Amino acid sequence: MRAVVISEPGGPDVLQLAEVPDPEAAPGEAVVEITGAGVNRADVMQRMGLYPPPPGAPPYPGLECSGRVAALGDGVDGWAVGDEVCALLTGGGYAERVAVPAGQLLPLPAGVSLGDAAGLPEVACTVYSNVFHSAALEPEETLLVHGGASGIGTMAIQLAREQGARVVCTAGTQEKLDRCRELGADLAVNYNTEDFVEAVRDFTAGMGADVILDIVGAAYLARNVAALATGGRLVVIGLQGGTRAELDLGVLLGKRASVRAATLRARPAAEKAAIVAAVRGQVWPLIAAGRVRPVIDRVLPLAEAPEAHRLMENGSHFGKILLAV
Repeated sequence: MRAVVISEPGGPDVLQLAEVPDPEAAPGEAVVEITGAGVNRADVMQRMGLYPPPPGAPPYPGLECSGRVAALGDGVDGWAVGDEVCALLTGGGYAERVAVPAGQLLPLPAGVSLGDAAGLPEVACTVYSNVFHSAALEPEETLLVHGGASGIGTMAIQLAREQGARVVCTAGTQEKLDRCRELGADLAVNYNTEDFVEAVRDFTAGMGADVILDIVGAAYLARNVAALATGGRLVVIGLQGGTRAELDLGVLLGKRASVRAATLRARPAAEKAAIVAAVRGQVWPLIAAGRVRPVIDRVLPLAEAPEAHRLMENGSHFGKILLAV
Protein backbone atom coordinates (compact mmCIF):
# COMPACT_ATOMS: atom_id res chain seq x y z
CA MET A 1 0.00 0.00 0.00
CA ARG A 2 0.97 3.67 -0.13
CA ALA A 3 1.57 5.67 3.02
CA VAL A 4 3.06 9.02 3.95
CA VAL A 5 6.38 8.39 5.68
CA ILE A 6 8.59 10.78 7.62
CA SER A 7 12.03 10.54 6.04
CA GLU A 8 13.64 12.42 8.95
CA PRO A 9 12.46 14.97 11.53
CA GLY A 10 11.97 18.35 9.93
CA GLY A 11 9.68 20.59 7.93
CA PRO A 12 6.68 19.59 5.80
CA ASP A 13 8.85 18.44 2.89
CA VAL A 14 10.10 15.43 4.90
CA LEU A 15 6.63 13.91 4.36
CA GLN A 16 6.96 11.53 1.41
CA LEU A 17 4.54 9.10 -0.22
CA ALA A 18 6.06 5.61 -0.33
CA GLU A 19 5.20 1.95 -0.78
CA VAL A 20 5.04 0.15 2.57
CA PRO A 21 3.83 -3.28 3.74
CA ASP A 22 0.08 -3.82 4.06
CA PRO A 23 -1.22 -4.10 7.63
CA GLU A 24 -2.78 -7.32 8.87
CA ALA A 25 -5.62 -7.67 11.34
CA ALA A 26 -4.40 -9.14 14.63
CA PRO A 27 -6.92 -10.71 17.01
CA GLY A 28 -9.39 -8.04 18.11
CA GLU A 29 -8.50 -5.73 15.22
CA ALA A 30 -10.01 -4.64 11.92
CA VAL A 31 -8.22 -3.44 8.81
CA VAL A 32 -9.83 -0.30 7.38
CA GLU A 33 -9.46 0.65 3.73
CA ILE A 34 -9.06 4.38 4.20
CA THR A 35 -11.13 6.98 2.37
CA GLY A 36 -10.07 10.04 4.35
CA ALA A 37 -7.68 11.02 7.13
CA GLY A 38 -7.81 13.94 9.55
CA VAL A 39 -4.81 16.22 9.97
CA ASN A 40 -4.04 17.19 13.57
CA ARG A 41 -1.49 19.33 15.40
CA ALA A 42 -0.06 16.11 16.88
CA ASP A 43 0.88 15.00 13.35
CA VAL A 44 2.96 18.15 12.94
CA MET A 45 4.70 17.46 16.24
CA GLN A 46 5.42 13.88 15.18
CA ARG A 47 6.87 15.10 11.88
CA MET A 48 9.21 17.40 13.82
CA GLY A 49 10.39 14.56 16.03
CA LEU A 50 8.63 15.92 19.14
CA TYR A 51 5.82 13.36 19.51
CA PRO A 52 6.96 9.83 18.62
CA PRO A 53 4.31 7.14 18.23
CA PRO A 54 3.80 4.77 21.18
CA PRO A 55 5.41 1.32 20.98
CA GLY A 56 3.64 -0.91 18.49
CA ALA A 57 1.85 1.93 16.69
CA PRO A 58 2.28 2.46 12.94
CA PRO A 59 5.15 4.88 12.22
CA TYR A 60 3.07 6.92 9.78
CA PRO A 61 1.21 10.00 11.04
CA GLY A 62 -2.57 10.19 11.29
CA LEU A 63 -4.75 9.83 14.40
CA GLU A 64 -8.16 9.42 12.74
CA CYS A 65 -9.59 8.12 9.51
CA SER A 66 -12.74 7.04 7.71
CA GLY A 67 -13.26 4.22 5.27
CA ARG A 68 -14.58 0.68 4.92
CA VAL A 69 -13.78 -2.45 6.87
CA ALA A 70 -11.57 -4.61 4.64
CA ALA A 71 -10.69 -7.47 7.03
CA LEU A 72 -11.45 -8.66 10.54
CA GLY A 73 -9.16 -10.39 13.00
CA ASP A 74 -10.20 -13.22 15.27
CA GLY A 75 -12.62 -12.36 18.03
CA VAL A 76 -14.17 -9.27 16.43
CA ASP A 77 -17.95 -9.09 16.75
CA GLY A 78 -20.42 -6.47 15.64
CA TRP A 79 -18.62 -5.46 12.46
CA ALA A 80 -18.59 -6.88 8.93
CA VAL A 81 -16.37 -6.49 5.89
CA GLY A 82 -17.70 -3.56 3.88
CA ASP A 83 -19.05 -1.58 6.85
CA GLU A 84 -18.55 2.17 6.50
CA VAL A 85 -16.72 3.43 9.58
CA CYS A 86 -14.49 6.07 11.06
CA ALA A 87 -11.83 5.28 13.61
CA LEU A 88 -9.68 6.70 16.38
CA LEU A 89 -6.08 5.68 15.67
CA THR A 90 -2.76 5.54 17.48
CA GLY A 91 -1.12 6.34 14.15
CA GLY A 92 -1.15 5.29 10.51
CA GLY A 93 -4.02 7.37 9.13
CA TYR A 94 -1.96 8.87 6.29
CA ALA A 95 -2.14 5.61 4.34
CA GLU A 96 -4.36 3.46 2.18
CA ARG A 97 -5.02 0.93 4.94
CA VAL A 98 -4.63 0.74 8.70
CA ALA A 99 -5.16 -1.89 11.39
CA VAL A 100 -7.14 -0.62 14.38
CA PRO A 101 -8.55 -2.23 17.55
CA ALA A 102 -12.23 -2.93 16.95
CA GLY A 103 -13.10 -0.94 20.08
CA GLN A 104 -11.90 2.22 18.35
CA LEU A 105 -14.26 1.90 15.38
CA LEU A 106 -17.32 4.10 15.05
CA PRO A 107 -20.16 3.68 12.56
CA LEU A 108 -20.65 6.33 9.91
CA PRO A 109 -23.02 8.88 11.47
CA ALA A 110 -26.26 9.54 9.62
CA GLY A 111 -26.07 12.62 7.43
CA VAL A 112 -22.26 12.73 7.25
CA SER A 113 -20.34 11.74 4.12
CA LEU A 114 -17.72 9.04 4.38
CA GLY A 115 -15.00 11.56 3.53
CA ASP A 116 -16.08 14.18 6.07
CA ALA A 117 -16.36 11.54 8.82
CA ALA A 118 -12.55 11.40 8.87
CA GLY A 119 -12.64 14.69 10.78
CA LEU A 120 -14.76 13.41 13.67
CA PRO A 121 -13.08 10.72 15.83
CA GLU A 122 -10.11 12.61 17.26
CA VAL A 123 -11.94 15.84 18.03
CA ALA A 124 -15.09 14.18 19.35
CA CYS A 125 -13.14 11.82 21.61
CA THR A 126 -10.79 14.57 22.82
CA VAL A 127 -13.55 17.05 23.63
CA TYR A 128 -15.89 14.52 25.21
CA SER A 129 -13.24 12.88 27.39
CA ASN A 130 -11.77 16.16 28.61
CA VAL A 131 -14.66 18.63 28.80
CA PHE A 132 -17.51 16.34 29.81
CA HIS A 133 -15.89 13.32 31.46
CA SER A 134 -12.79 14.74 33.15
CA ALA A 135 -13.91 18.34 33.78
CA ALA A 136 -17.61 17.46 34.10
CA LEU A 137 -19.02 20.57 32.42
CA GLU A 138 -22.59 21.15 33.60
CA PRO A 139 -25.50 23.02 32.02
CA GLU A 140 -25.37 26.78 32.67
CA GLU A 141 -21.67 26.65 33.51
CA THR A 142 -19.20 28.66 31.43
CA LEU A 143 -16.66 26.99 29.16
CA LEU A 144 -13.66 28.90 27.78
CA VAL A 145 -12.20 27.26 24.67
CA HIS A 146 -8.86 28.46 23.36
CA GLY A 147 -8.42 28.06 19.62
CA GLY A 148 -12.12 28.16 18.86
CA ALA A 149 -11.45 27.99 15.11
CA SER A 150 -9.52 24.71 15.36
CA GLY A 151 -11.03 21.28 14.86
CA ILE A 152 -11.08 20.80 18.63
CA GLY A 153 -12.51 24.27 19.16
CA THR A 154 -15.34 23.95 16.64
CA MET A 155 -16.42 20.64 18.19
CA ALA A 156 -16.14 21.95 21.77
CA ILE A 157 -18.30 24.99 20.96
CA GLN A 158 -21.05 22.82 19.47
CA LEU A 159 -21.07 20.16 22.19
CA ALA A 160 -21.00 22.68 25.03
CA ARG A 161 -23.86 24.58 23.39
CA GLU A 162 -25.87 21.35 23.25
CA GLN A 163 -25.09 20.77 26.94
CA GLY A 164 -26.70 24.10 27.76
CA ALA A 165 -23.43 25.70 28.83
CA ARG A 166 -22.32 29.26 28.06
CA VAL A 167 -19.38 29.26 25.65
CA VAL A 168 -16.50 31.72 25.38
CA CYS A 169 -13.77 31.13 22.81
CA THR A 170 -10.62 32.81 21.55
CA ALA A 171 -9.53 33.23 17.94
CA GLY A 172 -7.20 35.51 16.00
CA THR A 173 -9.26 37.14 13.23
CA GLN A 174 -12.66 38.79 12.93
CA GLU A 175 -13.78 36.22 10.36
CA LYS A 176 -12.95 33.36 12.72
CA LEU A 177 -14.69 35.12 15.62
CA ASP A 178 -17.83 35.56 13.53
CA ARG A 179 -17.84 31.91 12.46
CA CYS A 180 -17.34 30.76 16.05
CA ARG A 181 -20.42 32.76 17.05
CA GLU A 182 -22.36 31.12 14.22
CA LEU A 183 -21.47 27.73 15.72
CA GLY A 184 -22.85 28.77 19.09
CA ALA A 185 -20.18 30.71 20.97
CA ASP A 186 -21.81 33.31 23.23
CA LEU A 187 -18.63 35.40 23.33
CA ALA A 188 -15.67 35.31 20.94
CA VAL A 189 -12.47 37.08 22.02
CA ASN A 190 -9.67 38.22 19.70
CA TYR A 191 -6.51 37.08 21.47
CA ASN A 192 -4.43 39.52 19.43
CA THR A 193 -6.25 42.63 20.64
CA GLU A 194 -8.19 41.68 23.79
CA ASP A 195 -7.40 40.31 27.25
CA PHE A 196 -9.33 37.07 27.55
CA VAL A 197 -9.11 37.16 31.36
CA GLU A 198 -10.92 40.49 31.54
CA ALA A 199 -13.35 39.44 28.82
CA VAL A 200 -14.30 36.29 30.73
CA ARG A 201 -14.69 38.22 33.98
CA ASP A 202 -16.92 40.81 32.31
CA PHE A 203 -19.01 38.11 30.64
CA THR A 204 -19.51 36.18 33.89
CA ALA A 205 -20.05 39.22 36.15
CA GLY A 206 -16.69 38.58 37.81
CA MET A 207 -17.21 34.86 38.44
CA GLY A 208 -14.83 33.40 35.85
CA ALA A 209 -14.91 30.28 33.67
CA ASP A 210 -15.96 26.98 35.23
CA VAL A 211 -14.02 24.93 32.66
CA ILE A 212 -11.16 25.98 30.39
CA LEU A 213 -9.99 23.78 27.50
CA ASP A 214 -6.47 24.91 26.61
CA ILE A 215 -4.29 24.01 23.63
CA VAL A 216 -1.59 26.62 24.39
CA GLY A 217 0.07 25.40 27.58
CA ALA A 218 2.76 27.30 29.43
CA ALA A 219 2.24 30.72 27.85
CA TYR A 220 -1.38 30.80 29.06
CA LEU A 221 -1.06 29.00 32.42
CA ALA A 222 -1.09 32.00 34.77
CA ARG A 223 -3.82 33.81 32.85
CA ASN A 224 -5.92 30.66 32.61
CA VAL A 225 -5.79 30.22 36.39
CA ALA A 226 -6.69 33.89 36.80
CA ALA A 227 -9.70 33.36 34.53
CA LEU A 228 -11.01 30.35 36.48
CA ALA A 229 -14.09 30.56 38.67
CA THR A 230 -14.16 29.19 42.21
CA GLY A 231 -14.13 25.42 41.77
CA GLY A 232 -12.97 25.85 38.16
CA ARG A 233 -11.25 23.15 36.16
CA LEU A 234 -8.43 23.89 33.70
CA VAL A 235 -7.68 21.09 31.24
CA VAL A 236 -4.47 21.43 29.21
CA ILE A 237 -4.40 19.32 26.04
CA GLY A 238 -1.76 21.14 23.97
CA LEU A 239 1.63 22.76 24.33
CA GLN A 240 1.82 25.23 21.46
CA GLY A 241 2.94 27.91 23.94
CA GLY A 242 5.62 25.83 25.66
CA THR A 243 5.94 23.27 28.44
CA ARG A 244 7.24 25.21 31.46
CA ALA A 245 5.61 28.01 33.44
CA GLU A 246 5.33 29.27 37.00
CA LEU A 247 2.10 28.52 38.85
CA ASP A 248 0.89 30.53 41.83
CA LEU A 249 -0.51 27.80 44.05
CA GLY A 250 -1.99 30.42 46.35
CA VAL A 251 -4.35 31.55 43.60
CA LEU A 252 -5.25 27.94 42.83
CA LEU A 253 -5.91 27.17 46.49
CA GLY A 254 -7.95 30.31 46.98
CA LYS A 255 -10.23 29.30 44.12
CA ARG A 256 -10.35 25.62 45.11
CA ALA A 257 -9.58 25.02 41.45
CA SER A 258 -7.71 22.28 39.60
CA VAL A 259 -5.29 21.99 36.71
CA ARG A 260 -5.35 18.79 34.68
CA ALA A 261 -3.38 17.68 31.64
CA ALA A 262 -4.21 14.86 29.27
CA THR A 263 -3.30 13.22 25.99
CA LEU A 264 -5.38 10.68 24.13
CA ARG A 265 -2.91 8.88 21.89
CA ALA A 266 -0.95 6.90 24.47
CA ARG A 267 -3.91 5.73 26.56
CA PRO A 268 -4.43 1.96 26.83
CA ALA A 269 -6.75 0.43 24.26
CA ALA A 270 -9.37 -0.31 26.91
CA GLU A 271 -9.54 3.36 27.93
CA LYS A 272 -9.84 4.45 24.31
CA ALA A 273 -12.59 1.90 23.72
CA ALA A 274 -14.52 3.28 26.70
CA ILE A 275 -14.19 6.83 25.36
CA VAL A 276 -15.24 5.73 21.87
CA ALA A 277 -18.28 3.93 23.31
CA ALA A 278 -19.29 7.04 25.25
CA VAL A 279 -18.90 9.21 22.15
CA ARG A 280 -21.03 6.78 20.15
CA GLY A 281 -23.73 6.94 22.80
CA GLN A 282 -23.63 10.66 23.61
CA VAL A 283 -22.25 12.51 20.58
CA TRP A 284 -23.29 10.41 17.59
CA PRO A 285 -27.05 10.99 18.17
CA LEU A 286 -26.42 14.76 18.10
CA ILE A 287 -24.60 14.40 14.79
CA ALA A 288 -27.32 12.15 13.35
CA ALA A 289 -29.90 14.75 14.36
CA GLY A 290 -27.95 17.49 12.57
CA ARG A 291 -27.34 19.42 15.78
CA VAL A 292 -23.56 18.90 15.68
CA ARG A 293 -21.49 18.60 12.52
CA PRO A 294 -17.90 18.23 11.42
CA VAL A 295 -16.50 21.57 10.31
CA ILE A 296 -14.26 20.98 7.31
CA ASP A 297 -11.90 23.68 6.06
CA ARG A 298 -10.62 21.81 3.00
CA VAL A 299 -9.72 18.41 1.61
CA LEU A 300 -6.38 17.72 -0.07
CA PRO A 301 -5.08 14.58 -1.81
CA LEU A 302 -2.89 12.26 0.28
CA ALA A 303 0.14 13.22 -1.83
CA GLU A 304 -0.31 16.82 -0.68
CA ALA A 305 0.25 16.02 2.99
CA PRO A 306 3.16 18.53 3.08
CA GLU A 307 0.79 21.32 2.01
CA ALA A 308 -1.74 20.21 4.62
CA HIS A 309 0.93 20.60 7.29
CA ARG A 310 1.88 24.04 6.00
CA LEU A 311 -1.74 25.12 6.28
CA MET A 312 -1.97 23.66 9.78
CA GLU A 313 1.13 25.54 10.88
CA ASN A 314 0.17 28.93 9.44
CA GLY A 315 -3.16 28.77 11.26
CA SER A 316 -5.33 30.17 8.48
CA HIS A 317 -7.78 27.26 8.49
CA PHE A 318 -11.18 27.06 10.21
CA GLY A 319 -12.11 23.59 11.37
CA LYS A 320 -10.54 20.41 10.05
CA ILE A 321 -8.05 19.82 7.25
CA LEU A 322 -8.55 16.40 5.68
CA LEU A 323 -6.59 14.18 3.30
CA ALA A 324 -8.46 12.20 0.64
CA VAL A 325 -6.96 8.76 0.13
